[in-house]
Amino acid sequence: MPAKTAKELKRRRRDLARAIGADGVLIVPAAREVTRNRDVHYPFRQSSDFAWLTGFPEPDAVAVLAPKHKEGELVLFCRPRDPEREVWDGYRFGTEGAVEHFDADAAHPLAELDEKLPELLADRERVYYPLGVDADFDLKVMGWLRAVRGKARKGVSAPTELVTSDALLHERRLIKSKRELATMRRAAGISAAAHRRLMQTCRPGLGEQQLEATFLHACAERGARFQAYPPIVGGGANACVLHYVENADTLRDGDLVLVDAGCELDGYASDITRTFPVNGRFTAPQRTLYELVLAAQRAAIAAVKPGKRWDAPHKAALKVLTRGLVDLGLIEGSRDDVPQLIKDEKYKPFYMHRTGHWLGMDVHDVGSYKQDGKWRPLAPGMVLTVEPGLYVAPDAEAPAEYRGIGIRIEDDVLVTADGHEVLSRDVPKDVEAIERLMAAGGPESAPATTPQSHREP
Repeated sequence: MPAKTAKELKRRRRDLARAIGADGVLIVPAAREVTRNRDVHYPFRQSSDFAWLTGFPEPDAVAVLAPKHKEGELVLFCRPRDPEREVWDGYRFGTEGAVEHFDADAAHPLAELDEKLPELLADRERVYYPLGVDADFDLKVMGWLRAVRGKARKGVSAPTELVTSDALLHERRLIKSKRELATMRRAAGISAAAHRRLMQTCRPGLGEQQLEATFLHACAERGARFQAYPPIVGGGANACVLHYVENADTLRDGDLVLVDAGCELDGYASDITRTFPVNGRFTAPQRTLYELVLAAQRAAIAAVKPGKRWDAPHKAALKVLTRGLVDLGLIEGSRDDVPQLIKDEKYKPFYMHRTGHWLGMDVHDVGSYKQDGKWRPLAPGMVLTVEPGLYVAPDAEAPAEYRGIGIRIEDDVLVTADGHEVLSRDVPKDVEAIERLMAAGGPESAPATTPQSHREP
């Protein structure tokens, strides 16, 4: 594990230990391997909470943070070394590696979990864990608590409070460190290069899946093997389906194509959407709707500032979009009616989602959006997406020239001390810039890079 990563993980655990206190204990399970079919597994992806706390990359483990415990504060339960299985499935760190490479104070084989976990809960008042997320794990926790209660005659007291660990972990994950932001800038840069590649290679007759494959290849050759979510490549009316993932149609001359795709790098997500003409030239109706969405996005990004509330970008986008829909005759009314039209949600047939979400280790990252019933203020270190759109379904009550057009423009935006930074700024989104890049053609060559080991947290 890189020294900077190890230091940051230690700082996180010290901070958590202070928050938990000597009368509390935190239990965080790792992700499990999931069977895809028969004896084939889906590619393993570690639980974000577990990775954020420990950096340990293997499945089925359990981390326990027990402040001032005699074994030490961080105790890991994990798979032991198994030379025979390692021939087939790859190297395991085992209990020795958990201590040596991941700074666990103690580590035990998973087979000892039911025996030793109750010892870590003894004489503690509160247990923090992801309550209600995994029914099987809930049952395990109940079993460990019963085991502690069974020692009451020996003077051992059992915890009396179960507290979900969400607030404890997720509010801390919401504010990104300098190291995390450096990784997210790299992830956004890789995805930006891949989106530019698509604009350079797109042409009528290609399949949506071919653009998807080009994106995956462009990310992988720059060191990002995995995606943060399944790419959306929707040509024509397919762009009006918000989570279209079939990616199976042919791209047609005269249509737009919407690409919502972002790589995951070292456990951190990027999330970028661009919409561009398949043949490299916007038609007049396409350009009209596109520039309306772009104006809404610019207004929303301008509203990303420390102290502004979470819903400020959404409100800014709605104002621009609703006014534009009125001007185009897609919504009945006048500009003077815009506040009431927004209150009545008259825009919803054409814009049915919110303007963004938190971004981090998860593409829809953790952290509350409200505090005390009010939208929370933005603060430096938060990262969010800004992604307004317009979707005029083929059967919509709208002028014929707009039907079947779906547009979304999405960027990854960091809240800074004095405003914001657009992490995904390297992908063009002005009409002229997109058309120039597409006219130039010829995908740029990928820079020589050395992908980082997937075993690093």
